[in-house]
Amino acid sequence: MAAAVVGASVLTTVRPGLGWLVAALAGTAALGTAAVVRSGTSAPVAVRSEPTEPGTAAGAEPARPGATGAPGRVAQVAWAAATVALVAVGTFRAAGWLFALCVLAAVATGTLTVTGGRSPLGMLVAATLPPAATVRALPWAVRGVRHNRPAGSGIGFGRILTSLAMSAVLLTLFGLLFSSADAVFANLVGGLLPDIAPAGVIGWLLRLILIGGGLLGGAYLVSRPPDLEGLRPASSRPAHRLEWTLPLVLLDALFAVFVLVQLTVLFGGAGHVLRTAGLTYAQYARGGFWQLLAVTALTLLVIAIAARRAPKATRADRLLVRVLLGTLAALSLVIVASALYRMQVYADAYGATRLRLVVSTVELWLGLLFVLVGVAVVRLRADWLPRLVVGTAVLALLGLAVLNPDRLIAERNVDRYLETGRLDVSYLSGLSADAVPALSRLPEPMRSCALGEIAAELPRDGFFATNLGRERARRVLDTTPVSASVTDCLGLQRW
Repeated sequence: MAAAVVGASVLTTVRPGLGWLVAALAGTAALGTAAVVRSGTSAPVAVRSEPTEPGTAAGAEPARPGATGAPGRVAQVAWAAATVALVAVGTFRAAGWLFALCVLAAVATGTLTVTGGRSPLGMLVAATLPPAATVRALPWAVRGVRHNRPAGSGIGFGRILTSLAMSAVLLTLFGLLFSSADAVFANLVGGLLPDIAPAGVIGWLLRLILIGGGLLGGAYLVSRPPDLEGLRPASSRPAHRLEWTLPLVLLDALFAVFVLVQLTVLFGGAGHVLRTAGLTYAQYARGGFWQLLAVTALTLLVIAIAARRAPKATRADRLLVRVLLGTLAALSLVIVASALYRMQVYADAYGATRLRLVVSTVELWLGLLFVLVGVAVVRLRADWLPRLVVGTAVLALLGLAVLNPDRLIAERNVDRYLETGRLDVSYLSGLSADAVPALSRLPEPMRSCALGEIAAELPRDGFFATNLGRERARRVLDTTPVSASVTDCLGLQRW
């Protein structure tokens, strides 16, 4: 309850800031406390009815910790740390689009924190559990409040609420008196307290309900971890060697031919593109990316099916699996390298944008994914791969946040302008406050045109809306303000 109140009070809905990090830390502390208090007192909620180990009754606590598929301590701490790190991006970066991606990823990692799941199917089922857990947690929480009262203490839930209400009244009364006595203290309190207007109160109540419901469902799942270990495909009969060898040999040959074509692009460069009839950088790069995604998905599916159906009883069978699937993964890496090269050529020709930077990040992650698949093929074991796939995706997103994408985009475009004299001012003016230090390097009137819109949408933040990117931008703009005399920015476009 306390964590929900803190989250509802400090969370900012207009602009990301420090409040999101405070709310994430409060929620993590609350769920961590629930995990410690309830550790060893509740049996996991089994998704399947069969015993998890020989001699273990259905639904009973298994003898080996973590055997049910509930998150182990190390995995649970890692997912929790990733969730807090993703939410913390809103404190350091002003780019709203980046923070939105991080929040979506934080929902996924937060779900894995409280549910676990090792197999792909287990992770998909885990994503559906929190909404149902919130509903099931209501009677569970009521029973906990009734049964966990210390014997003979005489302290009931009603008296706790009364004590909290009295505390709020006293803090409000003395806080108002101190605020009227000292202006500095009044400003401090005004920055810390939420909006008490009717609209602000309604918003606070909505946030309290949403955050409280989410934390209650999370506490329920932490206390009663679901058994997701049984959510694995049933073992199938190994295929005959010819059944899977012939398609893979032909597919490897097709990939090899395609890779040879890509090598001509890598070494031919711009000349190859310009000599190809009707082909532009944009068409080549964009088409290559979406084709890469399709190829990646299909290749991973083929590798997963082949690795599962291929016989591995003999040494020759295992060697054949490693050679054919390893070749397919290695050839896919060349395709990734070719796509990255094309995107680099595209960005050099037309400038850096958010989409092009995200595309490059995704392609780098796909390359890492094929390296992990290659390791799994060599080891002939992939039970660790699903969680590592999600983990590397989170690390890629955090790496993008560390790079400060809007500032990086502005830096590259400013450097390109200083070298070639070409600049898309209208696009740069739509970047976030993170780009202000880089855009300040532009000469006037380009600088004022690029920064005018950003400066106009950069109001002062309250305490819980504090954001490092916006603070840096304000310091730059306070030192060298934007010129209000520049009006014809459209005529300054340099392509």
